[in-house]
Amino acid sequence: VYNIQRRFLEEGFEAALTDKPRSGKPSVIKPEAKAKLTALACSDAPAGHARWTLRLLADKAVEMNFVEQVSHTEVG
Repeated sequence: VYNIQRRFLEEGFEAALTDKPRSGKPSVIKPEAKAKLTALACSDAPAGHARWTLRLLADKAVEMNFVEQVSHTEVG
């Protein structure tokens, strides 16, 4: 809250409402693929598994052509 208040006082209302671009590598998973992956994670787990793991989700995302390749850490 303090940082937002400071940003409002220093830069104005619009700056307080929006984040500045962050450094780092952009996500490999596009918003459409994220939505599909979220829906997949909410579905029943594959046979032989009690729940979805990040590795299972990553493998299934590649199998279903949501993305060309993705690591389990990126899915997380």
